[in-house]
Amino acid sequence: MEPLRSPRTKRDEHRRRRSQSTDSEEERRRRRRRRERELDDSKAIRDDRTGDRSSGTGEVRERHSAKDEKRRRSRSPRYESSRRRHDDHESKYRSRDRSPGHRSRGLVDAGSSKEGSEAQLTRKSKGPLPSQEMSFKSTTDPSMALVQGGDKEIEKQKPNFGNTGLLAAASNQVQQADGTSIILKYHEPAEARKPPTKDQWKLFVFKGADIVETVELHMRSCWLVGRELAVVDMPAEHPSISKQHAVIQFRYIEKKNEYGDKLGRVRPYLIDLDSANGTTLNKEAVPGSRYLELRDKDMIQFGHSTREYVLMLPPKD
Repeated sequence: MEPLRSPRTKRDEHRRRRSQSTDSEEERRRRRRRRERELDDSKAIRDDRTGDRSSGTGEVRERHSAKDEKRRRSRSPRYESSRRRHDDHESKYRSRDRSPGHRSRGLVDAGSSKEGSEAQLTRKSKGPLPSQEMSFKSTTDPSMALVQGGDKEIEKQKPNFGNTGLLAAASNQVQQADGTSIILKYHEPAEARKPPTKDQWKLFVFKGADIVETVELHMRSCWLVGRELAVVDMPAEHPSISKQHAVIQFRYIEKKNEYGDKLGRVRPYLIDLDSANGTTLNKEAVPGSRYLELRDKDMIQFGHSTREYVLMLPPKD
């Protein structure tokens, strides 16, 4: 049997056991911290040896001492209070910048600077730019570099959108086999039309009392008469006839009747191309570059040729 113990003895034993357990716990914590420091030191030394073998252990100790110092400062209440004061100071200035008064002052300053730049630009843009001649004179005489406001402005040449005739001449050229080109004196107008099939217009060529040729005029809208075989549609060999003498052109013309209604018909017209010896219609001279309407049984003569060209429209059934 165990001997009897007093309550006081039991209390002392319990306190002794408790202090031993607490001491052992603190010892474990110290050993653990010591081991962690030794591991960190060995790891840092190993890294330094692999990176740069010439550096000593003093740098490692300084690095670890700086880490420990930073850890102690972060845990100290004095460092926490100073950091709070710094944050409060920055937030105060930040709120001052965001205030409406400060912002409006910034906008006013920006607006005034913008107005100043615009005024400077308007001052620079007054008056015309100096001409090329005045710019060259500025190298010798600086006073001649700028054009004065009272001087007369130099008028710029305005664009000319008129017809030069080059495009029309190029489109009215006919290339020959030998490489030369012939410029056509006549171009069909916008109202040029081919006559309808019901109007079988024909041109009978008389030499004396004999019919030497019959031309079906209704087959096309334009007939060019002359001696230039490369371009004409109706060749005429008489020497008094020009190379491009005259044209018989079918045109669509609208006319109003007695009731005001518009009636359009395709009719033949004769135009002389300013030929040297002229053209006659029913023994009367035809003015140059002017359309004259042809009617049934009209007689045309070109130059001094004795041939008579009679226009006929067959009667309708």
